[in-house]
Amino acid sequence: MSEIFALCDDLGPQKIIHLHNFQASLQAIVVVDNIAAGPSIGGVRMAPDVTLAECAGLARAMTLKNAAAGLQHGGGKAVISADPAMPAAAKQALMRAFSQAIMQIEDYIPGPDMGTNETCMGWVADEIGRAVGLPRVLGGIPLDEIGATGFGLAAAAEVALDYCDLDLEGARVAVQGFGAVGQNAARFLTEKGANLVAVSDSHGSLVDAGGLPLAELRELKSAGESVTALTGGKVLPDPTAVIGVDCDILIPAARPGAIHARNVDSIKARLILEGANIPASAEIEVQLHNRRVLVVPDFIANAGGVICASIEYHGGSEAQAMQTIAGKIRHNTRVVLEVMRENRVPPRQAALDIAHSRVRDAMAMRRNFV
Repeated sequence: MSEIFALCDDLGPQKIIHLHNFQASLQAIVVVDNIAAGPSIGGVRMAPDVTLAECAGLARAMTLKNAAAGLQHGGGKAVISADPAMPAAAKQALMRAFSQAIMQIEDYIPGPDMGTNETCMGWVADEIGRAVGLPRVLGGIPLDEIGATGFGLAAAAEVALDYCDLDLEGARVAVQGFGAVGQNAARFLTEKGANLVAVSDSHGSLVDAGGLPLAELRELKSAGESVTALTGGKVLPDPTAVIGVDCDILIPAARPGAIHARNVDSIKARLILEGANIPASAEIEVQLHNRRVLVVPDFIANAGGVICASIEYHGGSEAQAMQTIAGKIRHNTRVVLEVMRENRVPPRQAALDIAHSRVRDAMAMRRNFV
């Protein structure tokens, strides 16, 4: 009980729900953090080692992300304790059991996250009639297929360059976590002239100062192989070694806490775009800020996915989603970095001040929060 109270403050969470279905081998947690602006949207993460603290932290990140993006949604998150690499039939059965368990949590709209995808959301929608990030065949806007989050990261980069004296043409990019977000961020940035010099996945890191072939790396991942299987480049067995490679732009796009006290001093990048949620603590980000490393916070930089999800949920088109992502993320990135510059505070503090103000403004309009 003390752990639960430690997670609470004046913004939330509204609900913490533990789900157990022993017959279906389901162990899951849903956190609905804040719904003042509207029903919560947040992904369903599947991993063997997920925790309540991780779920609550991610739910709060979604509250702030949705508020910063100006969406009519609050934040929520779900975690399922299971191996996402299980056989497809078992995964479908588990997702359908999870769907049945959240049927009555009507102020939570699930979406894809680490370990789940558009197909999983199709199963959820089939069971309970609500989900975002659906397959195109079901009328959805497939977030990973169009690269919504990666597209937003590239949009944030274009604005952030003005605040760290970098040129995107020839900028050296390193991506930690070469999944859907990392791959698409690399794709959109290299299309704008950047040079991909390092990538990593759970099997290790691959580095080549001369540049890595993005198309070949994506083919390897599509075939279920590791980036370390690519011929050429230097392979490092540590998946987090990419954090310290010589680069201009670093994109942490894997699990929380990838940048920490043991590797922060090794960072050589001048710009960090947080593709993952909570890849570094606020204290670590202050250290980077003091070293004049510009960090665009997660809930500003990686909001492309949830913006796309909101457009889908409200019946918009793919073209409308991409246009909205570009507009909102460019605007919000510039607003945050202007506040950073004017108030001489780290970017996260500037972003938090803006997002908290928007959440509290929404709460003031609701009887249940006054």
